[in-house]
Amino acid sequence: MELDNIKRVYFVGIGGIGMSAIARYFAKRGCVVCGYDKTRTNLTVALEQEGILVSYMDDDAVLPVTFHEKNNDTLIVYTPAIPKNSEILNYFKDNGFILKKRSEVLGIISKGQFCIAVAGTHGKTTTSSIVAHVLIASGYGCTAFLGGIASNYNSNFIIGDNNVVVVEADEYDRSFLTLHPDIAVVTSMDADHLDIYGDASHLEESFRMFAGQLKPGGTLFVKNGLPLANGISYSVGLPSQIKGQNIRVEGSRFVFDYVDADVTIADIQLMLPGKHNVENAVAAIAVALKLGIDPQKIAAAIGSFKGVKRRFEYVVNTPEHIYIDDYAHHPEELRACFDAVRQLYPDKKLTVIFQPHLFTRTRDFADDFAKVLSTVDHLLLLEIYPARELPIPGVNSQLLLDKISLKDKEICGKDLITAYIENNKPELLLTVGAGDIDTLIQPLKAILTHA
Repeated sequence: MELDNIKRVYFVGIGGIGMSAIARYFAKRGCVVCGYDKTRTNLTVALEQEGILVSYMDDDAVLPVTFHEKNNDTLIVYTPAIPKNSEILNYFKDNGFILKKRSEVLGIISKGQFCIAVAGTHGKTTTSSIVAHVLIASGYGCTAFLGGIASNYNSNFIIGDNNVVVVEADEYDRSFLTLHPDIAVVTSMDADHLDIYGDASHLEESFRMFAGQLKPGGTLFVKNGLPLANGISYSVGLPSQIKGQNIRVEGSRFVFDYVDADVTIADIQLMLPGKHNVENAVAAIAVALKLGIDPQKIAAAIGSFKGVKRRFEYVVNTPEHIYIDDYAHHPEELRACFDAVRQLYPDKKLTVIFQPHLFTRTRDFADDFAKVLSTVDHLLLLEIYPARELPIPGVNSQLLLDKISLKDKEICGKDLITAYIENNKPELLLTVGAGDIDTLIQPLKAILTHA
């Protein structure tokens, strides 16, 4: 299906972070855009305010008239997270509509454009958001499809007026194999999504296939140590072709130098904390330099990047209380997040509220989760957020709790968390997880700002 032929688009699962970005893109193109999702969220409300009709009933009887008949200019986009028995999804299937997964549509959009794709089991949302911001803030420009809400733009979608597109390339369900980038970045390849891949070797094979889909003459940037050939390596504090070095904390900012064989940029300031975020910024700088952007413009853009919602986001930052929220849901992400908190606040007692995400991930990484969660001072563990999964016997938060060596730990229901925080008012609070833990953010903020 050619992009210019698409006039009407319906999204089954429009509230997803990736789906909503594409919905916004087609709306900007002047297409008729509608969609369904099971739950009204801040994101779906924002889409409605932008003129996109969103339904919350999985019933084909409520579909807009324009989507009642199959038409060659009509596209149905769906997410693999939608249940196979969805009435709306099956209506479109049974009536012969053109259906594409979100990843396939990204492939259609990026075809014929200069594509910069950022992949990785973690780090890809922040890195792709930094890349997009540097391109826009420097005046180079781009269109971007991001996996989070970039704080500078309060959106997961940015539209530009050139032919450059920045895409967060998702490894889930092998989605990124629809892309053929001119520049690719691989930030990490830790075992994850084993419910899809089975084991780490199959995950690695998919990343190798992604790297192999570079256009002729394309450039691959790879975090140092990853098992990918023909890439330019980058790192912080390790021997690699591109380095972030001389890292230090000045005030509340991390400051570092960028060094490669041809360019040195000194004293770059980054609002995002943690060496992992310096590493993300180093990759983004390498991409911008490859595009020929002036080094000083790059440094200024890095300094003005405000981050991504739910990626080490300061919810409360007062002399009495610091409350940070983060999307971390894999042991390596938790470790990086905790390390950043400790670097900034080494003398404060760290209280963590963690919501495990997926039964399979909890089962597959229980020992790793337990090890990293044992490093905090006080842990409140929520029950597992199931997302797309059915329960697995014996896999629950008690399984994790029993493995955690920390003494100051407990399982707490979501409904009891606010009362606990009200009574204890921790000095340093961190909420982490990828489920619906974000619904606690505003209630906890209200408690800590009215203490």
